Amino acid sequence: MLEPVQFSSCQWALIERMHVNFNDREAHTHLPMPIARFPDAASKAIHEYARRLGDVRTEYVDDDWLQKNFIDGTPDPMANYMRRYNNDVDEMMSVLVPPARYRKGHYAYGKFTVPEPHGLHTDHSAEDPDSEGEPICIARIETLGTHYVAGDYRTHDPGTQSMLKALRYWIPVPEGEPEAILDELLKRETLGTIPVNHVVLMVAGNSSENAQITQHIAARPPDGGLHSAFFQRHYNLT
Repeated sequence: MLEPVQFSSCQWALIERMHVNFNDREAHTHLPMPIARFPDAASKAIHEYARRLGDVRTEYVDDDWLQKNFIDGTPDPMANYMRRYNNDVDEMMSVLVPPARYRKGHYAYGKFTVPEPHGLHTDHSAEDPDSEGEPICIARIETLGTHYVAGDYRTHDPGTQSMLKALRYWIPVPEGEPEAILDELLKRETLGTIPVNHVVLMVAGNSSENAQITQHIAARPPDGGLHSAFFQRHYNLT
């Protein structure tokens, strides 16, 4: 289903570094990086299916999910899309990061209406508190892209760090209110935006000197909500 993107020479050099040792902090400062895209027909079909819901449905991809959908029952279209996503991403990761093995995953779809966002955050590994950086691949379909802190976030000046704190806890700080700070950091390109309908590779896990865990925040839905779908697949390293 997924179409691999064409990497530049700089991106191939980055992949080669993480191929040798995924926990290369300097390499992590250049992530997230798109590795594949959804064909137009697939992204439109996923979005149309998401539009059937008036709220958000979340499914966790585990043994029970496989049993319910593909052994005992008949999967709905979104479960089928998630399975194809899983298979394609696993195949790509076997080349890009060979030690990567599936840890956990989920998908969510429907009408996103929550006015207060899940603040700037990282995806961590509660199952393995001693883990360092781990690969994670996410995708947003059609709408509601994801913003992330670009570059090496340890190099930001105190004022920018304070603004990032506002987004992390969604609180006012001396530099302003979080809504205005979000807009300002996007203008400054301190925050980048992951393109929709693409699979991106970024870093999950726990704090480590050898890793920069990707800090990200979902785009806020407008008043009245917006339909979208989200796919996530998280790996550990063997």
